Amino acid sequence: MKTFVRRLVVTTLAVLVATHLIKGIDYDNLVSLFAAALVLGILNALVRPVMLLLSLPLLVVTLGLFILVINAALLYLVGQLVKGFHVASFGAAFWGALVISLVSLVVNSLTGTGESRVEFHRRNREHPRKRDPGDGPVIDV
Repeated sequence: MKTFVRRLVVTTLAVLVATHLIKGIDYDNLVSLFAAALVLGILNALVRPVMLLLSLPLLVVTLGLFILVINAALLYLVGQLVKGFHVASFGAAFWGALVISLVSLVVNSLTGTGESRVEFHRRNREHPRKRDPGDGPVIDV
């Protein structure tokens, strides 16, 4: 339940940023904003995997950029489903989905709430490891 609430807060924050940056995406009140974030999260969990599977050839040809179109379609659908949350056009949904994706990526990376965390490690180059020739090949990652 804790993870669900974190994801909902991150999604709500990302949608809020998108409403302020993108002309054509708007909300009437905070309840409609939370409802839009909740519906977007549900659609991302249930519908998005099916859409990704069905559009796999397009994803391969476009090197994954078609995911932006899928995200835009889901955001546009949220605008149709949630009263008080408005998405004026597919173009606004496209740019809004891009902003939501970037904000979610940054916030999840900073807070560590996402599945994929970005971590940076510094290697100590002063004392390289001594390798014993009898150990076999070593893959250092």
